[in-house]
Amino acid sequence: MVSPFGRPNSGSFGCQCDGEGAWAIGIFYGKTPFSLLPIEWVNRRDDSSAAWPVANPVFTCASVTDAGSPSNFVADPFLYVQGYTLYLFFETKNSITMQGDIGVARSVDQGATWEYLGIALDEEWHLSYPYVFSYLGKLYMMPEGNQRGDLRLYRATKFPLQWTLEKVLIRRPLVDASMIQYEGYHWLFASDFTRFGTEKNAELEIWYSSSPLGPWKQHKRNPIHKSNRSVGSRNAGRPFIYEGHLYRMGQDCGQTYGRRVRIFKVEKLTIKDYGEVEVPLGIYESKKGRNAWNGARYHHLDAQQLPSGDWIAVMDGDRVPSGDSQWRFMLGCAAVLCLFALVMSTGFLLGVINCVIPPSWCMTSSRRNDTLWFWARPQFNLKVRRSFSCLNRCSAAVRARVTLSRCSGVSVICLLCVVGIVLVCVAVHFLFGGHGVEEAYVYKGHYSQFTILTMTYEARLWNLELYIKHYSRCPSVREIVVVWNKGNPPDPDDFDSAVPVRVRVEEHNSLNNRFKVDPLIVTRAVLELDDDILMTCNDVERAFWVWREHPERIVGFYPRLLEGNPSKYRDERYARKRKSYNAILTGAAFIDSEFAFKRYWSEEAREGRALVNDFFNCEDMLMNFLYSNSSSSRTVQYVHPAWAIDTSKLSGAAISRNTQKHYEIRTNCLSKFKAMYGPLPAQKWEFHGREDGWDI
Repeated sequence: MVSPFGRPNSGSFGCQCDGEGAWAIGIFYGKTPFSLLPIEWVNRRDDSSAAWPVANPVFTCASVTDAGSPSNFVADPFLYVQGYTLYLFFETKNSITMQGDIGVARSVDQGATWEYLGIALDEEWHLSYPYVFSYLGKLYMMPEGNQRGDLRLYRATKFPLQWTLEKVLIRRPLVDASMIQYEGYHWLFASDFTRFGTEKNAELEIWYSSSPLGPWKQHKRNPIHKSNRSVGSRNAGRPFIYEGHLYRMGQDCGQTYGRRVRIFKVEKLTIKDYGEVEVPLGIYESKKGRNAWNGARYHHLDAQQLPSGDWIAVMDGDRVPSGDSQWRFMLGCAAVLCLFALVMSTGFLLGVINCVIPPSWCMTSSRRNDTLWFWARPQFNLKVRRSFSCLNRCSAAVRARVTLSRCSGVSVICLLCVVGIVLVCVAVHFLFGGHGVEEAYVYKGHYSQFTILTMTYEARLWNLELYIKHYSRCPSVREIVVVWNKGNPPDPDDFDSAVPVRVRVEEHNSLNNRFKVDPLIVTRAVLELDDDILMTCNDVERAFWVWREHPERIVGFYPRLLEGNPSKYRDERYARKRKSYNAILTGAAFIDSEFAFKRYWSEEAREGRALVNDFFNCEDMLMNFLYSNSSSSRTVQYVHPAWAIDTSKLSGAAISRNTQKHYEIRTNCLSKFKAMYGPLPAQKWEFHGREDGWDI
């Protein structure tokens, strides 16, 4: 129910579970504001963190916490574009004060990497929604601070970290105020949830002025919306003008706060009238559900045009619904209470527990403030004693029928034990299982993605369907490539997959096809994973994080110790007994797609590939020899999975049924590879070598 392995940097004070969520910020690019793609789909890279491509979210609570400002989440992002430098203003919830402040970060590579600069604005009240704009050569910020009861405007005295109060624009507790100049006026869209008769997150009103500095007047039709949270009344980011038309962002808060962003085309905007119609957002949405960084909700989008003419946008997202942590805590406590009641009931059945009232409880007292004064009331005392006596008689009657000497008694006790185990698992899951979703691991401030590659044929189609449905939901999976070696290939559209599936049909049935150079693979990391291995997404994500630490290594889940003279192939138990390993099976391992595939198909490996074809075996051993002989440093790394299932045993389509024969072939391969490429390094690597315990 809970992984035994901790997350990296889990001891930091920030990024704590928060009732408001676990918001993070992602970046998108497009030719228009209606064709925006996430950063991972435009293949931006950062080799310093083995992020190829860089993936959303690009800015998280860890980005702020690691810089010395503990934060539970970051949200409400606004961009300020200054040439080719991007400034990101956002709300950060301080983990100590539990108050929202306005932070700022900078990017010089169009959003691929961000440098956190510090807190730009910190008041005595909660701040959010830092709407930043320029007017007459000066930079202004209009954050939300409705707890103060007014809408304030700040001016930059030393951009981007020093701001001073310019003036109070409107003395109303306006929420998520956005401003834009359009057809002769400056228009301000905001919400006032204190207005009589309005529903929270369902109100929208408009103000107008000839200048951003005011004075501001209310629209004749205020409030524009006031009774439906799902129609996008509350603002969700900066309005923008595209091809002469004004567009407004709105939040759909129907199912939960900030469920999604909706966009509206303003068809009429005058001081007396207003009309808007919803249009498609046109932004890529993941199908991974809550495993995606914005799978539960996204409620803010700021799209702006770059000097190049292309569009860039920042969006916040959350994989946790509003109030999720409170609900999980309540459900966990409820499971604990049910478990306690179950233990007590079992005690009654077994005769371990009886309800007995001590005689001292029945002594009368003349003092009203005595702790047990209520026992002096005869009616209450009598009812309690009768209830306990009845309970004892009932439990005695049940014990007479449910005894361990009878099958019925054993069955009841076994049933109670099963229910108890289920309640324990439920309690642990909700109290200690985090957000209840499988998350990616950030490394050096970046997330990335990898491609899963598996090799199969038509007799194992059942395995493949289960495999794709499961692994396509893992957070960092970009694509699944199926190397089809034999039979009629399936239609990729027939699979239940949250990511693209590509079936690569091979002319010849060869194990060498597993490592064939594939120019269509766009990620640096490739997870070679047999179609009959099923493990948790969390285990896969941990191994990906380890590989990003050491992209020059084969990082996998099945270690082997290949030693002896001549070398002999043995299973994992032998390596465990010797407490060391020097090879990793590539049937479940991360490799560098550029290095490994080119190395395997080099002229040097020609003789080894021919041997693999002859034996129809040993392709993973060949890859280990090629890696080890290309470097004098360590080339393998083991990661221990929490659990793994061999699904071929369920389908009856296992490849290697005769284990002894399989091992004999591999032993033969080892001797031949040793003659071709020299021995594996004499140095062996011990288990328990990592401080995080991931290689136990």
